[in-house]
Amino acid sequence: MVEKEHMNMAMIGHIDHGKSTLLGRLLMEAGAIDPHLIDEYRKKAEAIGKATFEFAWVMDTLKDERERGITIDVAHQRFDTNKYYYTIVDCPGHRDFVKNMITGTSQADAAVLVVDAKDGIMAQTKEHVFLSRTLGVTQLIIAVNKMDRVNYDQKRYEELKKEIMALLKTVGYKEENVLFLPVSAIEGENVTKRGDKLKWFDGPTLLEALDLMKVPEKPIKLPLRIPVQDVYTITGVGTVPVGRVETGKLKKGDTIIFNPADKTGEVKTIEMHHEEIPEAVPGDNIGWNVRGISRNDIRRGDVCGHTDTPPTVADEFTAQIVVLQHPSAITVGYTPVFHCHTAQVASTVTEISKKLDPKTGAVVEENPDFIKSGDAAIITIKPTRPLVIERVKEIPQLGRFAIRDMGQTVAAGMVMDIKPKK
Repeated sequence: MVEKEHMNMAMIGHIDHGKSTLLGRLLMEAGAIDPHLIDEYRKKAEAIGKATFEFAWVMDTLKDERERGITIDVAHQRFDTNKYYYTIVDCPGHRDFVKNMITGTSQADAAVLVVDAKDGIMAQTKEHVFLSRTLGVTQLIIAVNKMDRVNYDQKRYEELKKEIMALLKTVGYKEENVLFLPVSAIEGENVTKRGDKLKWFDGPTLLEALDLMKVPEKPIKLPLRIPVQDVYTITGVGTVPVGRVETGKLKKGDTIIFNPADKTGEVKTIEMHHEEIPEAVPGDNIGWNVRGISRNDIRRGDVCGHTDTPPTVADEFTAQIVVLQHPSAITVGYTPVFHCHTAQVASTVTEISKKLDPKTGAVVEENPDFIKSGDAAIITIKPTRPLVIERVKEIPQLGRFAIRDMGQTVAAGMVMDIKPKK
């Protein structure tokens, strides 16, 4: 049997808009989980006064999440549609857990944005829309959920659809990349099958909509970039870095360079899942044996490329960021840790040139003294030690980053421009 193409999907949206319930229902009806399990969860949920939470519990397997009724971590679950096999990244809608949302959405090919038909657009709906755009999710399915709360009213659905589309356009989504559909996760309407209550809707069910998504093209034509996750020395083989190919392709015999280490070598062999392969393409997790490099020459966070298009080492770079949460304010001189691909490097904010409206991206203030939670801005950053990073327009896979400090994700951003190290 031919393996179906793989897609990653993120579930995003405001807390309590029914993401987990919708996902639980989808997985059960698509056959990814046993209905007996749902029955068992239903009994337990009723026993602790959380009736209707049985579907949500499918993803919220942590006890703490069950008692609080919110999703904490990013859970992964595989399931199949007719066309693809999907890995679902269930992204928390809760404020404290935005960091998982960043790590979750950054690997999504498509996202399902869940909006409560009655409550409509909430603060986090806006934040998640802006974030998914900043993090590079291009295709969206908008599931207008809890249609049962508005008696399956078509007028309410059309109204909300207009409002959501207006919001999406402000951050640059195009109508042709967005698909709207009404659902009721709790009553199972239009999730995998069509009921009588949404007779007026002639579009796809959620399951059918997932087959309408397009697999992003593998960025084979871009320059080779493989961020190093680990480096091993294998007896009788030599130095073997491991990592995931983000862009380009790697072949046996290629001359490669690791930056910022500035070490070159030749590819002797490439292995994936313990089997030797002649070439590796984006998405492949590989180990590759390099002649001419010792284990101590390179480390996690270095990036491998071809010698004719080496990975860019930044002296400083300009980026657009969104401040998600910060207890006070961010000013020039602030030095948090930047997480980009597999690198973690403390970097200093040297300039805050523009404050932007986070919903539209319009400039609100030039050279502000500080930025705080909820603000978007254009800033200049100087890494405290050499860091490989790329312009998001040239190599998007290496142009995005998260900023962490005090045990939490403070901001997320993308690289607009780079002043390379001489």
